[in-house]
Amino acid sequence: MSDQALLERITNNPAVMAGKPVIRSTRVPVELLVRMVAQGISFDEILQEYPQLERQDIQAALLYAAFSVANEEIFALTHAPA
Repeated sequence: MSDQALLERITNNPAVMAGKPVIRSTRVPVELLVRMVAQGISFDEILQEYPQLERQDIQAALLYAAFSVANEEIFALTHAPA
C-alpha cells in the first residue's frame, strides 16, 4: 500500500477528539496507537483490543508520526548539570 493510501486512513475533525488525528471512521487517536507500539504491544494485540481497526491503520499511524517528526522544527535541548 502506498504512503498516500495509508495517510488517507488518518483524519482530523475539530468535532472529533478535539481535532486530534484519528483513524478514519473511528475515535481512535493516532497518538494512542503510536504509544501502544512504543510500549511493545504487538499489532495483533492492538487489533484484538480495537477490532474495528485493520493492520494498515496501525501502519498509517506510524507513518503519520514519522512524517510529523520529519517535518517539525528541531530545537537543541540543553540540560543543566545535576
